[in-house]
Amino acid sequence: MRPFAYRRASDPADAVRSAAGAGPPTEAPVQYLAGGTTLIDLMKLDVMRPEQVVDLNGLSGELGGVEADARGLRLGAMTRMAEAARHPAVLRDYPAIAQSLRLAASPQIRNMASLGGNVLQRTRCNYFRFTDFAECNKRVPGSGCAAMQGVNRKHAVLGVSDHCIASYPGDFATALAALGAEVEIAGAGGARRMAFEELHRLPGDTPNVETTLAPGDLILGFFVPAGPWTRRSLYLKLRDRESYEFALASAAVALELDRDVVRQARIGLGGVAAKPWRSHEAEAALIGRRLDEIGAGRAAQAAFASARTHGDNAYKVELGKRTLTRALLAAGRLEV
Repeated sequence: MRPFAYRRASDPADAVRSAAGAGPPTEAPVQYLAGGTTLIDLMKLDVMRPEQVVDLNGLSGELGGVEADARGLRLGAMTRMAEAARHPAVLRDYPAIAQSLRLAASPQIRNMASLGGNVLQRTRCNYFRFTDFAECNKRVPGSGCAAMQGVNRKHAVLGVSDHCIASYPGDFATALAALGAEVEIAGAGGARRMAFEELHRLPGDTPNVETTLAPGDLILGFFVPAGPWTRRSLYLKLRDRESYEFALASAAVALELDRDVVRQARIGLGGVAAKPWRSHEAEAALIGRRLDEIGAGRAAQAAFASARTHGDNAYKVELGKRTLTRALLAAGRLEV
């Protein structure tokens, strides 16, 4: 790990001032430290090389906590994953969020990792994480993408480009995307709120620019609007082993049913896409139709109609379809 300066932020405005700059936040010389479960790993691997780390843990009281009312659910950015996963309101009214958090990482990491840091975790692609590989457009823009012709069994099939096929690894963000969450951000221009779905960028020809955040932007929290579909929600995750593993394919689904007819649908896909993925195509294929094997299968076909595969990851299209179909049928059977 390279030498770096360390300071603690006294308040959100102080943090924003200290980290403001130019260029994509992933390459900024000043980085925020929340739980540290991603940043410290990447600093040890020499993938991220900040000159200064700004510790946000002194802001846990101000930027933490879980609040729920008739309007929806608010999650502070410094709330720990484990705390949010066991909150009674989350368990009762937003089970997809609780499940996405509980199925992530290990208990030790969930006790440390913050919600704000979790949604900004970076890909697990080995060509990105290990600097022995020279070709990685996400780490070294313009160098190429070794995964295209390399070992890519765990890589993305949705939202990929000719410059990057890395998959987004998170679970919680998939549930947020599905439920139409909003993200609250503080920046040099003041506070703002935007759709969570707009936070992450597709790789395009600039895979190193991963979000729409500006340097110094600080995530304050998340708001999930209440709806009749949030209780009938779940998160299904398929992986190589049952614990401490990233998704090969996952689905966050939330449904409003009139008997067996779908009135509203919210669908997020994980493990298969370059960013937290909301499938509006699958939602449109469901609304107004019966929720049965045929209807769920039609939605799954729509979800993966634009998939692009590269050798070893071709199986993900069928796996993703089956995962979504299974999740939809399971959500339909929930008693709410």
